[in-house]
Parts: sequence; structure tokens; C-alpha cells
Amino acid sequence: MVAGAIAGALALTAAAPALANPKLVVDVATLKVYEQEDIFQRWYPASLTKLMTAYTTFRAMKAGRMTLETPIVMSKHAASEQPSKMYLKPGASMTLDSALKMMLIKSANDIAVAIGEAVGGSEPGFVAMMNAEAKRIGMTNSNFVNPNGLPEPGQYTTARDLAVLAITIKREFPEYAAYFAYEGFTTGKKSYPNYNMLIGRFDGADGMKTGFICASGFNQVSSATRNGRSVVSVVLGADSLGGRADESARLMQMALTASPAGKPGLGQIAPYGETRDVTADISKQICSAQASKIRSEGRDEAGRQKLLSPFIHEINRPLNFVSAQLIPGQGAKAADVDGQPASAQGDVANVPVPVPRPVF
Repeated sequence: MVAGAIAGALALTAAAPALANPKLVVDVATLKVYEQEDIFQRWYPASLTKLMTAYTTFRAMKAGRMTLETPIVMSKHAASEQPSKMYLKPGASMTLDSALKMMLIKSANDIAVAIGEAVGGSEPGFVAMMNAEAKRIGMTNSNFVNPNGLPEPGQYTTARDLAVLAITIKREFPEYAAYFAYEGFTTGKKSYPNYNMLIGRFDGADGMKTGFICASGFNQVSSATRNGRSVVSVVLGADSLGGRADESARLMQMALTASPAGKPGLGQIAPYGETRDVTADISKQICSAQASKIRSEGRDEAGRQKLLSPFIHEINRPLNFVSAQLIPGQGAKAADVDGQPASAQGDVANVPVPVPRPVF
């Protein structure tokens, strides 16, 4: 039995791709696909998970269960999440508006769980809502086990499903589009720039989210709008911050300038790939000493990631920061937020939501 189990494990490992690089770019209005590769391969979403957290929260607001002014309280459980985080003490509270900014711009894992607890009553309750929403909108090969994307067995998605999610957000909730396009936020004591290196640097960039864990590599879902046309790109498994930004820019520039003639619709592409039902794990390629050395050599004298794309330009002005602060007087002196461990000081109606048709 032991030998059989080992053989099975080896077979599963062999089936997993060594270094796939799923990618996709699609027109939001027409669903025409301009380029795609390995879009059905299961992948760890990392912090791209927070797109589903945001979408599930938007649905709760649409149902009248909460508003942007609803207080989000930091629980002991949420505060214990691993970085990236805001390091808030249990009892600290902020409006949902501020919480969404912290989660989507800073990619704060503690905030994601706090939002989930507020929306779903508990983290497991919220995760059940996430999976129900994913199934409803047509994410056919995704499963979520937490609201923030920290590594856990059983959490996976695909480039195709992430495109479905991004397009659904853009179509169903245009009123919340700004949350994905902010250049950064300030607490009044410290400012946090957006991890998305295309915002303000790629013409028309207006979203959406980045993510990284060793097993997934550097992931990015991006969107851009020019002359009334909007496209979404998905890049999974890039080897660096700069690499995912460069590739995202290439994909979107191509889609925004190419002819749609002969391009297939996203719903017309049948599932493919021998390993598509095995979640890829590229930890050895991404978090090896050699890979870290290469990434360090990809930084300039100021320590910034070098961007090679001709479609990405510098921001020659101060970044535009929006405000995201705690509710004064709430929590254990947690208004002293600076993104580091705190110093020593330091019911609504359940209205049914109209169910939109899935985009696919």
C-alpha cells in the first residue's frame, strides 16, 4: 500500500507542469480572445483571490445588507493573518470603504478576513458565499478556501475563470471601478502605493489586482480602457514583479490595437491541457536562490523593479493617494496605523439580489 501511495504521488507530481505560464487577453464587451495560453490550467490565485472577496462584498451591498459606511471590525482571528497586512489590533474598526481600499491596494490579508467575517458572519460562511458566487457566474474550475489567497490546499483557479470574474465585476459593478484603479491610499500617517505597476503608467490602465506566493509565481489581472474599448488580461506564473507588468502591458496593448477579425469568443474555447486538473506548483522555480538572485539583478540603483516594456512610462508627478483611515476612538488605540506592528501606545434588511446572467 505504501509503495502504491508513493507511486501515485510521483505520478501526480509528474503530471504537474514544470513551468506553465497561463495568459489571456479578452475584450470586455465582445468576449473576443486576442491571445491565450494554458487558460484551463489550475493555478494558485494568491492575492487575486481578493477579486472574489470584493465581488462577493459588492453583491452583499447590492442586496442591501451593508453599505460603504458599514463598520468593519478587526477580530482576533483576522488580526492573526500573515503579511501582507495592516497590523491592526483586535477591536480596531474602519468603514467598508476604507477596508476595500486597504485590501485591494495594500493587499492586506487581515483586512480581507475582517471583511469576510462582516459579510458572511464568519470566515467559513463567507468562503461558502465566494464559492457559490463563483459557480453562479460560470467559474467552472475554481475553488476558494479563504478570502485572502494565503497558501492552503484546495484553493485554485484558472486564467479563464479569472477573466470571467474580472469581466463580471466590470460589467455588473461599474460604480465600484475606482477601487481597482487607485494609485495608492494614505492613513494620514503613512502612504501605500498600489502594487499594480500599470496604474498611472500604462495608458488607460484602470485595474485590477496582483498576487504572489512561491507556488504561483507573480500573478496579475489587469484592465485598461481606451476610446471606449475595455480589455482584461490575466498573467499567471511570471518570474518577477516587472515580468508580470511587462507581459500584462504587452497583452493589453496588442488587444487594444489589433483587429478582432477571426478571433474566437472566450466561450468558444473548449477545455484543453493534459494537466489542467492538477494545480501547478512552481515554488522551486520561483523561490530558489538562483531565481532570487536574478530578480535582485533586475532592480535599478534605487531598488526599483526594472520595467522593460515600451508601453509603460514613468510617473513624473506625486502619486494620487485616497484616504483610508480607521474610525476614531474604536479599538485599542489602533488609530495609530502605520503598517507596522502597533507600538505600546499604541442590521439591515435581507433584500434579494437580482441575479445577472453569467457572461459565458
